[in-house]
Amino acid sequence: MHNAAKAYQTVATRTSSPRDLEADLLLRAASRLQSVNGQGENTKEALDSALLYNRKLWQIFLVSATSEENPLPPELRQNVANLGLFVMNQTMTILADPKPERLHTLININRELAAGLRGAAQTAR
Repeated sequence: MHNAAKAYQTVATRTSSPRDLEADLLLRAASRLQSVNGQGENTKEALDSALLYNRKLWQIFLVSATSEENPLPPELRQNVANLGLFVMNQTMTILADPKPERLHTLININRELAAGLRGAAQTAR
């Protein structure tokens, strides 16, 4: 099983809502990206691993957002899909020219989305 899918499954058993699960996974991905941020050129393997984890997580979000069975409003699904495509493009840019300091955008997107999900989860309870 892929690491992102495995993490999704593991965290799913410990969280109380899908939003909490998604927020936890986004924060985990942001943490992995942050851990290689600014560590120099010796971190190619760690950078690749963190980017792969983040990319797989966002692939799950993209598949979900574009699924006809997704109950979210179409506009919100489109926004998630657009953000996912941006994350994928940003990831490819970093892979083509691996500079860990370029990770700020991905880290911020994950953290901000996690905060929004946490806020939404708090108001839904």
